[in-house]
Amino acid sequence: MTESIRPTPSEIRAYRAENPKLRERDIAAKLGISEAALVAAECGLTAVRIESGAGRFLERVEELGEVLALTRNESAVHEKVGVYENIKQGHAAALVLGSEIDLRIFPGAWAHGFAVTKADAKGEIRRSLQFFDKWGHAVHKVHLRPQSNLAAYKKIVEDLRLDDQSQDFIADAGAPATDDAVDAAVDTAELRDRWSKLTDTHQFPGMLRKLNIGRRRALHAIGDDFAWRLDTACIEMMMRSAAETALPIMCFVGNGGVIQIHSGPVVKIGTMGAVAERDGRNLPSASAHRPHRRALGRAQADRGRTRDLPRRARRQGRDDHPVFSGSGRKVPRRGPNGAAWSRRCPVWKPSSRPDGATQPGGGLGRHA
Repeated sequence: MTESIRPTPSEIRAYRAENPKLRERDIAAKLGISEAALVAAECGLTAVRIESGAGRFLERVEELGEVLALTRNESAVHEKVGVYENIKQGHAAALVLGSEIDLRIFPGAWAHGFAVTKADAKGEIRRSLQFFDKWGHAVHKVHLRPQSNLAAYKKIVEDLRLDDQSQDFIADAGAPATDDAVDAAVDTAELRDRWSKLTDTHQFPGMLRKLNIGRRRALHAIGDDFAWRLDTACIEMMMRSAAETALPIMCFVGNGGVIQIHSGPVVKIGTMGAVAERDGRNLPSASAHRPHRRALGRAQADRGRTRDLPRRARRQGRDDHPVFSGSGRKVPRRGPNGAAWSRRCPVWKPSSRPDGATQPGGGLGRHA
């Protein structure tokens, strides 16, 4: 649906009432609107506009006690139950380093906030805080649980409530930033030289900035001894292997405003793809959307190489941000459990490459 024939808030509510079994994201997609527009249409009814700043949110969220934190993108959803604790704020980024909820937050992407109260299919009241970027894409959500502090929630909503309670949502006119073209020119020699000298995975984004290239462009240019394509089933294979061997892993799911991290074992792998649970708590869930998958090998001081599985999306010819990444969990004073990761997760073996080629020297298979 084009901007000129965007449905009115009343039309949005009517369609929603006529399709009670559809998920909110599916309703928004069918109407050609953003998820934020769907929520905004309920302002004055089941939704309240609140301040969208990540800083204000982080100042108060710990008061809620145990909640469910949810971060998603087009291809994956990450849910963790816990308390927002050990919060560290910064101008460009903030951290939540709780025992269960582990987040990297980028405040510049947070543009719209809502408090939502609605009844589920069983008639039970569900309350949440939901935040979106300037295009109306979901950035982060916090869902209350029976153990949550309801009085604190109501006070937070009261304090953060905006005067503007409009039911209309106007997305930013500009298009979201995209990664660069795969076939764009790149100095491969310099890229390989800098890549080979990385001593920590956190240096990777800095290297890309210095070379002024995007992540996907770098992955395609670096060569198969550092990054190679994987079979489309690799994520489910990785999850199932980790669950079967009780191998602790790290799972990252993110968007432009938040990266949510799980560290530890995964237990139950569902049938709809890479759906993992730990103690009944959902981890990354893959949709039918089929992003690019490449395995990475990066040098790490004193520990050989790190193992990483990023999953990147391609939608309507447009390259997007990484949507899922899995790696061996770092063990204190022992470094990453990379050797066990490579031995016990067959996704990393050379034979898992779809072209059947053996892994060149310097690849993960050689350094397991």
